[in-house]
Amino acid sequence: MAFHPNLDPELRAAIEQTQMPAMDPSMMTNEYLIGHRTEINAMIAAIPVPETRVPIENRMVPGPEGAPDLRLRIYRPEETGENRPALYWIHGGGMILGAPEMDDAMMAGYAERLGLVVVSVDYRLAPEHPYPAPVEDCYAGLVWTAKHTAELGIDPSRLAVGGASAGGGLAAATALLARDRGGPEIAFQLLVCPMLDDRNITPSSHQFAEAVTWDRASNVFGWTALLGDRVGTDDVPPYAAPARATDLSGLPPAFVDVGELEVFRDECVDYARRLAQAEVSTEFHLYPGAFHGFDMTVPDVELSRRARQAREAALRRAFGL
Repeated sequence: MAFHPNLDPELRAAIEQTQMPAMDPSMMTNEYLIGHRTEINAMIAAIPVPETRVPIENRMVPGPEGAPDLRLRIYRPEETGENRPALYWIHGGGMILGAPEMDDAMMAGYAERLGLVVVSVDYRLAPEHPYPAPVEDCYAGLVWTAKHTAELGIDPSRLAVGGASAGGGLAAATALLARDRGGPEIAFQLLVCPMLDDRNITPSSHQFAEAVTWDRASNVFGWTALLGDRVGTDDVPPYAAPARATDLSGLPPAFVDVGELEVFRDECVDYARRLAQAEVSTEFHLYPGAFHGFDMTVPDVELSRRARQAREAALRRAFGL
């Protein structure tokens, strides 16, 4: 694959030496996904447990009505306390891959450095569990967290939702559900390169038919796994694809970021713009020369450090830390 001329030089040097498992666009089938998911899950399982004194606990809680119980992965600061800020986190993976453990180091870091309680949800994945299963799982986990703030040592007025990639899209959708269902109250939304629009009609969705990670074909496959024949039609609600929302007023303050060289660029730019126009306080970052998930793939370059610092600073401001 030829690299984009705008690719950040440090990122390029790093990925030239890195082998990453990528989905093969020519073999996009559910059967292929199962094999690829096995490969990804093996990689996640091989990630060493972060060197941290943060207690990490798995808790089974009620899922949506009529659905199986949910696993929540909970990270708490080493020292016990009350009325701590909390981040309800949703992992990425294109709606079809991933698990909370992939973000262990980042979530434990938030607990250590910011004193947050973090609750990460293990939601059901498409295509086995299409819409609305993933977002309803995320909402059910948020409801449980809000009901158990005292037990978890959480300040109920400082509960944020966040996520990356598909998790960022699900976080945005969960915020919409919470607004429209009358709760729980959310103080802030941290949307990291969120996956927001199933239509794939923006310029960036066409520009990155080839990409370092998550190209156009992968995105079409992920959305189709979630929505089936409804993908791209008028029959897609905003809780499936938040870019479809016509009213963004009344949502919690937001942080949105995205890379210059990724499919999601234009939908994220537009969502941040419309949040601000709806009088939702919004911080937006467009990282030049960056591909999707650059800071996770190549964490030790300057651009990745800047991105992590910006997100952490936004959380500090949101929580008054």
